[in-house]
Amino acid sequence: MFSSAILIGALTLCFTLVQQSAAQLVGNLACKCIPGDECWPTVQDWVELNATIRGRLVTPSQLAAVCHNPNYDEATCNYVQKYWNQPELHDDSSSSVMAAAVANLSCDPFTVRELPCEPGNTVTYSVNASDASDIASAISFAREKDIRLVIRNTGHDYLGRSTGKWALSVWTHHMKSIEYIWYSSKFYNGPAIRLGAGVQVEEAYVAARAHGFIVVGGDCATVGVVGGYIQGGGHSALSSKYGLAADQAVEWEVVDGTGRLLKATPSQNADMYWALSGGGGGTYGIVLSVVLKLHPDMPVTGAQLRFNLDRGRPEAFHSAVSKYHELVPKITAAGGMGIAELTNDTFLLTPLTLPNLSRTDAWEILAPLVEQLEHQGPAYSLNVSEHPNWLDYWQKLIKPNPTQLVQNAQYGGWMVPRSVLEHNPEELTSAIQEITDAGCVFVGLALNVSRAEGRLTENSVLPAWRETALNVILSTQWPEGADPQRAQELAHIMTQICVPALSRLAPQTGAYMSEADPNQPGWQKAFYGTNYGRLLDIKRKYDPDHVFYAPLAVGSDTQFVDDSGRLCRQLHRNATSSSRSCD
Repeated sequence: MFSSAILIGALTLCFTLVQQSAAQLVGNLACKCIPGDECWPTVQDWVELNATIRGRLVTPSQLAAVCHNPNYDEATCNYVQKYWNQPELHDDSSSSVMAAAVANLSCDPFTVRELPCEPGNTVTYSVNASDASDIASAISFAREKDIRLVIRNTGHDYLGRSTGKWALSVWTHHMKSIEYIWYSSKFYNGPAIRLGAGVQVEEAYVAARAHGFIVVGGDCATVGVVGGYIQGGGHSALSSKYGLAADQAVEWEVVDGTGRLLKATPSQNADMYWALSGGGGGTYGIVLSVVLKLHPDMPVTGAQLRFNLDRGRPEAFHSAVSKYHELVPKITAAGGMGIAELTNDTFLLTPLTLPNLSRTDAWEILAPLVEQLEHQGPAYSLNVSEHPNWLDYWQKLIKPNPTQLVQNAQYGGWMVPRSVLEHNPEELTSAIQEITDAGCVFVGLALNVSRAEGRLTENSVLPAWRETALNVILSTQWPEGADPQRAQELAHIMTQICVPALSRLAPQTGAYMSEADPNQPGWQKAFYGTNYGRLLDIKRKYDPDHVFYAPLAVGSDTQFVDDSGRLCRQLHRNATSSSRSCD
């Protein structure tokens, strides 16, 4: 019903604009071509590209267009509104912008019918990629025609990296190949799985389970494994046991900015391997596949705990929260990972994941907290369950979590190191109260990836990960169709109040780039730490013509999107020296 239409029938739409002189060079700016510029590809150019990639060029359609004139359709609009918060609706679109803050209400199903449906930040065309040839052709076309190029799988992205106005998108969603292999190298010998660029988390889990193994992946069923998730580091409920998703990477298959197909391992194109393994997506090349280590399947125990603020005794609530954080080192030392959501009146541990541990082990780990709740309150509910394997556990306790849904939210985050839990627990408690009193939701992921048993060699994940006890995700939410001014106010609260409450506590750590504030000051240091300078050198080596751009990605600090949506790059700037100041 909502699939993208084949391009040929719609090509002429982009040429209704009056032709004008290209403005690629303005002062010290080099700007990408957009419709209306003489340098924008002609109809024949697009036809020839479509022929080169065997008819795989598509023009995206706006999912919510059916909720606005002149395309209004009541029944279809009701369907879109009903399932708008379901990731699957957006996953199968070549262009839908899942993050409301990025979409900017340009075509929202909950705004009034009479409001025009605008393209907004969505891409202009997409290449429905099936292989390296399709990808290389798209890169070559974008480079030669000097147009913006973006990379998209599912659109699970809150920084706007998988979309862009006037852009050509390489859409990898249908590259679903999965292969179980025995991998042999000087760095790793053992079971592995090769995942195509379009494989999503649940698909990977099911495939690994079929062979009696576990692959480290995320919580959300529909997130793409191979793109921004793993390339950004990728936390998992299995991370205290096996490390981050990026720590599992054995081999990458990637097309770089010059169109070359490369294999990247710790010994072949090792710099590209290092960069892709945690240095952020969308900027070094387009990944076709990754080979990941597998681990033997095992039973998993889960615990779900909830307690609420008693307004008559608020100190009991805050004391119980502190007691939980006191237990975090013990939880993670046992290979566990906890997801604890906090507001100013609710604590929800949903869930605590304990791989290869029993119900008895779970009760023993939580005993100090349970004892305090029994004697001091507040009232609580606790459920502990055993599961025979990882997939069964994940499908029953993690997959049903409401965080799987698309949400209208401004996100932020910061990492809390183990030293804070050990030496400054009172300051952490105060910071949490400041955050939740400001209206931000605090979600603390308790994990320890310092051992990183899955890691073959050093990689480019933010170094602060190795010292982290809590990776904190913050959010402020607004209702569907809310006033954009209110969204801006909430964004201000995130950037000026909620994130700083944690960054003051641990100024030398940083934030997980995939779940961070898009307005994060000093993002180079916050997201990449001391790795930024080296990553920038690798970016320049493999993408010398600046084909790839993504907001807040390595190399993006010399680029910006102007008011028309055109991507421009600053010339004659000493980017190296300014970037390395983050080291």
